Amino acid sequence: MIDAELEQALHEDVLTASKLLLGTVLCRDSRRARIVETEAYRAEDDPGSHAHRGKTPRNAIMFGEPGFAYVYFNYGVHWMLNVTAHQKGRAAGILIRAAQPLEGLGEMRELRGGLEDRQLLSGPGKLTKAFEITGADNGVALFDPASDLRIEPGERARVVATTRIGLAEGKGHELPWRFVDADRLEWISRPTPKPT
Repeated sequence: MIDAELEQALHEDVLTASKLLLGTVLCRDSRRARIVETEAYRAEDDPGSHAHRGKTPRNAIMFGEPGFAYVYFNYGVHWMLNVTAHQKGRAAGILIRAAQPLEGLGEMRELRGGLEDRQLLSGPGKLTKAFEITGADNGVALFDPASDLRIEPGERARVVATTRIGLAEGKGHELPWRFVDADRLEWISRPTPKPT
């Protein structure tokens, strides 16, 4: 299930969709977490996007329909979960960077080695470990209520925009396309922007 405003944004504008994803709920089995941090990437004008240089076997899902999982292995260390955006043939994606645990904390703690709750999902690699997200989830329909891994409606968030994290100079590092829930900064990854 997806609300109409988010559905339209996923088809048309990855920046708006990234903001609207804040407050939605990532679900798998008994685990539920409120998304509190996202980053937007689009092919045509964003050198930081995996699709900037065109379609490859790795990024092909980004060129498909919006609302699907694009999962890739980052630096041979962490899986990363993205939501595809824009209409078919025009690649874009939204990296889910962090979330606030809501339910299933026991499972998350076990999978994350007993870290304190604020550290369980405070980064994209932490989040995928706690939700057992791997390459097997690439292509999952994230807004299908029948999907094991899915995103459900939540509450609208007050949004703060800042620059993306971990991009090299010249790769769009200066673009203010990282969005965080201004009222839940304790759950996001570092660095923490100042609320406005």
